Amino acid sequence: MRRFMLMPLATIMALSLAIVGCTTNSPSSQDPEEATQGPAGSAKKDEDPTRDASNGTTVYDGTVNEVKGADAGVDESQVRGQYERLTRLLIERDMHITTMESCTSGLIASLITDTEGSSAIIKGAFVTYSNEAKVMQGVPAQVIEKYGVYSAQTAAAMANACRTTYSANIGVGVTGSFGNVDPNNADSVPGEVYFALATDNGVDCYHCEVPEQASRSAYKMYMADVIVMPLLQYLQAKS
Repeated sequence: MRRFMLMPLATIMALSLAIVGCTTNSPSSQDPEEATQGPAGSAKKDEDPTRDASNGTTVYDGTVNEVKGADAGVDESQVRGQYERLTRLLIERDMHITTMESCTSGLIASLITDTEGSSAIIKGAFVTYSNEAKVMQGVPAQVIEKYGVYSAQTAAAMANACRTTYSANIGVGVTGSFGNVDPNNADSVPGEVYFALATDNGVDCYHCEVPEQASRSAYKMYMADVIVMPLLQYLQAKS
């Protein structure tokens, strides 16, 4: 037969108070606002991925370089020649490049891969025509919400995202509007394009106003001509 010892009432009350005290101090019962605070009660920072190197991306300092292309149209054969030169320089230096393109719709990547041997320097690229596509491929949604999809900050985030995905030496991000206003984004200005180059040195952002062109393909080739110049300058500076 088992025997049970009866505990004094005072002991039972003391144990009950101790259990209640442990429950009310557990992390799950903290105030939600306190739970988001870091050490010493410091509030959690509103991080901007374009300015924070701790998340594995290169840093964009907010500078926008104004660039001007041709006064009218461009010579397609000359543009193609410049991209052949770019690809050969990348092969020579054993450097990888990738792109995330919106308004140019993959033309930059296409021109790079028109040269024999380009598979050695480009693993892949993205065409992200919508905001959702950009976010799916690594562009932080808060950057688009804060700055607009047509902005230097979004171009920087695009360049960073594709560079990180493909572990490339150079990432190119392109966003902008050509002939028509984008009904889905209030910051759309026809003829205004932002692009960015992400490298080991950080992110360089550019703004270009594109003159009216005869066709969508002409707009794209115009921007391809503008974008290849800083790419060549960067590679020449590394030689």
